[in-house]
Amino acid sequence: MSAWEVAEERARAVIGRPEHRELGVVRAEDAAEFARAAGETSPRLIDPGHPGFTVHPLYVVSLLRGAGGADEGEFRPDGMYRDEVPGTDGLDVRLMAGGQEVRFTGEARAGDRIGVRRVLTDVARKGSGAPFLLLTVEKTYTVERSTLARVRERFIVR
Repeated sequence: MSAWEVAEERARAVIGRPEHRELGVVRAEDAAEFARAAGETSPRLIDPGHPGFTVHPLYVVSLLRGAGGADEGEFRPDGMYRDEVPGTDGLDVRLMAGGQEVRFTGEARAGDRIGVRRVLTDVARKGSGAPFLLLTVEKTYTVERSTLARVRERFIVR
């Protein structure tokens, strides 16, 4: 059995099983740094001291771990998190982004505690020559008062 076939078997075993992760508290300084790195120049996005400061909407969906980051053992040799693509941990497979759809439903504020719920919703075999897997993962980012964003991501596994 090839590595991607093992990944398929593993992924199919977790379809529909939710995972929860706490991403920590939104720090204004971190959100402003993200906005600057994204090329924003508006003081309301890059200056935490600005009276109208707001968190860049893409900041929330860029979070994969809390402020402490990850330990060295949590990374694949290619730099991705070992658990980011379901079923692939420890396998010698190539991973690629296959698209992302984001629907914003709320606004994050500095001081908010962010959580994410992630569910693998589909595993599909694709390709006419060299086969590959297309995995669909749905994420819901929340704070205590509301849902901030719903994300559908696709990953290609070869």
